Amino acid sequence: MPVKIYLVEDEKNLNMLLEKYLEREGYEVTTFFDGNSALDRIKDMPDIWILDIMLPDIDGYQLIKAIKAEDRKTPVIFMSARNEELDRVVGLELGSDDYLSKPFLPRELIIRTNKLVERLYGKEKNEVLERTVGISEYTINKSQRTVLQAGTEIQLTNKEFELLIYFVENLNHLVSREQILLKVWGDNYFGSDRVVDDTIRRLRKKMDKLAIDTVYGYGYKLVPKP
Repeated sequence: MPVKIYLVEDEKNLNMLLEKYLEREGYEVTTFFDGNSALDRIKDMPDIWILDIMLPDIDGYQLIKAIKAEDRKTPVIFMSARNEELDRVVGLELGSDDYLSKPFLPRELIIRTNKLVERLYGKEKNEVLERTVGISEYTINKSQRTVLQAGTEIQLTNKEFELLIYFVENLNHLVSREQILLKVWGDNYFGSDRVVDDTIRRLRKKMDKLAIDTVYGYGYKLVPKP
């Protein structure tokens, strides 16, 4: 199963941006825009909490106290735009595992989260990240060969799934029908290359949030939606 992260950030645009980055990394993310909503879900026991200190109701300090009271081993990453040194010290005293001072690049959060997962949960959890990919609204598990959208599994045929993985591995790169045929159907396939178009049409229908662009006369390209 993907690593579960609960993200608490009241700034809507930042919340959505961080959620997108974390999901693309393969994490399963649940977001909150205020402290009380997050407080009601502490018993869910996610793998990691990522908390903003400044929230419109209760603050991140109160949240981390409640989280650690439920299970002191639950890892927490703090984010803050306030007095950096003071927040860092108080956060560490309360049991936070890492700290990010705003503003920061989303990729920095990803790097710190990945390192925290590997340090606390070991290689087994880290390998789950390598097998799990998030794109658009979908979570793709390569080893289990499953695709989830909002927790619901999408049924793909073997070729549809292999085609999807090939697109994901070549994200933002143009691939020709010949390249797709060789990779997905193999060099022993002697049928029409129209099988590629037919399979992509079915894939688009089943996963309508994917952006698979057609480059006429050449091939296709999977692009991440903004």
